[in-house]
Amino acid sequence: MKQTIIAIVGPTAVGKTRLSVEIARRYNGEIISGDSMQIYKHMDIGTAKVTTEEQQGVPHYMLDIKQPDESFSVAEFQRRVQRHIEEISSRGKLPIIVGGTGLYIQSVLYDFQFSEQERDEEFRAELEAQMACEGIEPLMEKLKEVDPKQAAKVHPNNKRRVLRALEVYEKTGMTMSEYQEKQKKDSPYNPILIGLHMEREALYNRINQRVDLMIEQGLVEEVSHLYNQGFEHAQSMQAIGYKEMVPYIKGEIALEDAIATLKQNSRRYAKRQLTYFRNKLHVDWYEVSEQTVTKKFEEILTDLAGKL
Repeated sequence: MKQTIIAIVGPTAVGKTRLSVEIARRYNGEIISGDSMQIYKHMDIGTAKVTTEEQQGVPHYMLDIKQPDESFSVAEFQRRVQRHIEEISSRGKLPIIVGGTGLYIQSVLYDFQFSEQERDEEFRAELEAQMACEGIEPLMEKLKEVDPKQAAKVHPNNKRRVLRALEVYEKTGMTMSEYQEKQKKDSPYNPILIGLHMEREALYNRINQRVDLMIEQGLVEEVSHLYNQGFEHAQSMQAIGYKEMVPYIKGEIALEDAIATLKQNSRRYAKRQLTYFRNKLHVDWYEVSEQTVTKKFEEILTDLAGKL
C-alpha cells in the first residue's frame, strides 16, 4: 500500500504555511518544507521562513540545513525529503510537504531519476568562464539552438538551470526536455495535492504588503549581514529578496527602487509558480481571499477527511 503524502502548493504569499499547520494539527502530521531557499541558515526574512510561533509545535523539516555559501541541488533535496517521508511515516505520522518550488516537489512525488554521471565539471567550468566574460546571453542562444523547449521555460536570470541544461546535453546527447519526458509518470506514493490560489489583484496586493513587512522586519539588515560575510556571489544570494537588495547596500540605487524591483520580481515569480503547478501537477485547486480563507480552509480539512 502506497504511503499517503499531502503536498500544499501555490504561489508565494497565498497562505500555504498556515494551511499546512492546520492540516498537521488536525491529522497528526509533520511538515517538510518544499522551498529551495528556506534550507539556508541566516536567511529568514527574505525567504518568509516559518517562525517558531507559526509552527505551533508541529515538527518542521528541511529548514536551516545549509550555510549560505553551500551549494544545493534538486537531487539532494529529493534524497533528504524521501528519507524524512520514510521516517515520519514509520512513526505513524502524516508527511506534509509545503512550498512553492515546483520542480523540487515534483521530483519527490514522482521519484525523478538523477544520474551523477551527467556531471561534467570541466565543461561546467568552461561555461562559467564564458558567462563571466560574455554574460548569459550567448549561453541562452546556445540553449535555444539545442533545446528550444527548455529555453522557453528557463528564465535567463536562472543561470544554474541554463548551465545545467547545456551540461546535460553535452554529456548525454539528450536535451533536458527529453530527459524530463523520460521521468516516471506514476508516483511511488499516494499524493494528495492541494493548491491555493487567489484572484490576481488580491494576490499581488498581498505580495506587495509582504515585501513592505519584510523591510519593516529588517530585510535590509539581513542582506547587509550576508553581504558583509562575503556571500554576495553565493548561490543563495541569487534568490528573490536578496539579489534586489544588494545594489542598494552597495550604494548603487535608492532603497525605493530596490523595493519596487523586489515587488515586481515577486509578482512575476508568483505567476511562474502558478504556471508550473498547473502544467506539471494534478492539483485540487481552492481559491481563497482575505474574507473567505477561514471558511475555505475548513472546507479543505473536511475534503481531506474523505481521502485519508
